[in-house]
Amino acid sequence: MHQHSNRRSFLKSGISLAAAGGISLIPFTSTANQAAEKNNVRDENPLCVIGPIAGYAPQIGTLVTMLNYNRVTVINLTKSLSAADLDHLIDPGANTIGALLMHLAAVEKFYQINSFEGRQEFNAEEKKLWNAGLGLGDSGRTEIKGKDVTFYHGLLEQGRQKTLQEFKKKDDKWLLAIDPIWSKEEKYNTYWKWFHVCEHEANHRGQISFLKSRLPGAKKAGTEG
Repeated sequence: MHQHSNRRSFLKSGISLAAAGGISLIPFTSTANQAAEKNNVRDENPLCVIGPIAGYAPQIGTLVTMLNYNRVTVINLTKSLSAADLDHLIDPGANTIGALLMHLAAVEKFYQINSFEGRQEFNAEEKKLWNAGLGLGDSGRTEIKGKDVTFYHGLLEQGRQKTLQEFKKKDDKWLLAIDPIWSKEEKYNTYWKWFHVCEHEANHRGQISFLKSRLPGAKKAGTEG
């Protein structure tokens, strides 16, 4: 019962953050909303309702609701952390919370250039900002430090708005298309790429939660949802 209570508290805190304007959600247009009514598509975006939403093709909209839920929970989980918290290294082979936030932003950036531009790697200028975050390891531990949480959240928000803008231009046929470059041995489609962005963020959210629970002065396990 205690675990269920903690989970509900965690979900409610994420919803409160979204409602308070702590993170931008999904923009809609009146034209899209009118069309949505005819296709049983929602013109609002409750945080804990997954499914098609106005302004996007049905399967893209469903994907957006999943991406949005993950992002709100990550932002809520880290919004109170100090720069020292973000740079805290639990052991020499670990990643910091700041590095993991940078990693989330870098992975989304990579899938943007890949699926929206057809590129397979960052250009020289992009590598300067994103390579350490994408690869983590020693580079991540050495280079990603000294930033406050607004820096990381700003990168995440900027990247997500780019993703949403591009998604609004696409249809479900694009989402389901097989990538011929990636599919030499096993087939991959664009939907898998963005599903991976989604499940990847959920995976690292778990790591961030663990690292947060091990920060100096953190609450004992079981006291946070």
